[in-house]
Amino acid sequence: MDRSDRGLPRREFVKRAVAVGGAAGLAACLQREEREDVPQAVLAPDELPTRQHAWNEFLSTDDHGNDVPPRHHLLLALEYVGDGPADAAEERDQLEAAFQTLERAYKRGNEGLAFTVGYGPAYFDRFESDLEGVELPDPEPLTALEDPALDEYDALVHLASDYGHVTLSAEEALKGELEDLNGLAVEGTLEGVFEIAERRTGFIGRGLPAEKQSGVAGIPDGEPVPEDAPMFMGFKSGFKRTQASEDRVTIDEGPFAGGTTIHLSKLNLHLQQWYDQDSREQRVAKMFSPTHAEEGFVEGAGHNLGDSSRVTEVADAADEAARRKGTVGHAQKTARAREDGEPIVLRRDFDSTDDDRAGLHFLSLQRSIDDFVTTRTAMTGGDLTDGSVGRRTNNGILQYITVANRANYLVPPRERRALPEPAPGRD
Repeated sequence: MDRSDRGLPRREFVKRAVAVGGAAGLAACLQREEREDVPQAVLAPDELPTRQHAWNEFLSTDDHGNDVPPRHHLLLALEYVGDGPADAAEERDQLEAAFQTLERAYKRGNEGLAFTVGYGPAYFDRFESDLEGVELPDPEPLTALEDPALDEYDALVHLASDYGHVTLSAEEALKGELEDLNGLAVEGTLEGVFEIAERRTGFIGRGLPAEKQSGVAGIPDGEPVPEDAPMFMGFKSGFKRTQASEDRVTIDEGPFAGGTTIHLSKLNLHLQQWYDQDSREQRVAKMFSPTHAEEGFVEGAGHNLGDSSRVTEVADAADEAARRKGTVGHAQKTARAREDGEPIVLRRDFDSTDDDRAGLHFLSLQRSIDDFVTTRTAMTGGDLTDGSVGRRTNNGILQYITVANRANYLVPPRERRALPEPAPGRD
């Protein structure tokens, strides 16, 4: 970090430090971030849930019972460089020691650390056996309008905390750059097994996007992002009743029972028209539904909506909205992808200013990648484009996003998270 960073607000400085990473980023973050005592674990690793993705019971909640995601996020894309995978017992022990170091060093949740470890199709392709009990397809473009890079990383580590220095410290410990982590000895690392091929960073939470919007490509001048917005597009998401439960996204049978899948998209945001030309009413209509705009359902960023965005009330009217209003809402379309009235994906996405560009790392959990594809198909709204609604224009928020990357990962249960075999237990 250079001298020009000294006048930055604390949270903006922390964001930059997390983006820089490494020892320099960690040192800068520790100098400027509020140094509260981060608690060590209150549960031993063997007392934690078998589900890596079981975060919700450890997260904070707001006044309406919505789970509050950690504010700082770090994605580490990994390339396998080890000697296995045929004879990887020592490497598995090394990795498991590394992951248990993180679990012992920090209390699980916002005030400490939450993390998951997933594996991509490229990792499982190394084995002679097929992946058992789970469909894990290679990523692919999901509409004719996109041309994303298709990630082929072997693994993904997702680190999340309310404190930027916690995610950075966890990264440095995994890299073997720290001897102690939050007062405990580091007992395992990624060294010799995985190399970090790419880092992606992000944030979510009321006030953070407004603080980070200045000088970022994709956001017009004038600092239009509202102060109460948790995301760049100005509205709250992640309402409890629009999220799948952790039970619903958990693989329920086979050797990976207790696991889940991740779909990860890197999206670039283009918000010049969103803020400079669209009215507040148009933004509400495109994000939620025309009914939301007409009836005044949404105040500010939508914190008044409680634990539901009220999109289930208008999901069945998506076709009518497209025909009669000439606009259909993003949430309205997506709400059509439900099973027995319940959502089928659990979003844990967050905004980003990687490469000084406004973006969104869309990370969703689901029992199968097919559930994500079903949800994305509903969001695309290809069945609603006969009239004024185009393939992108007036079609939710599609004209304001570009898909830059796509990736799929399997998140095994905790006991199989260190170099999993594709067919565990098979002779």
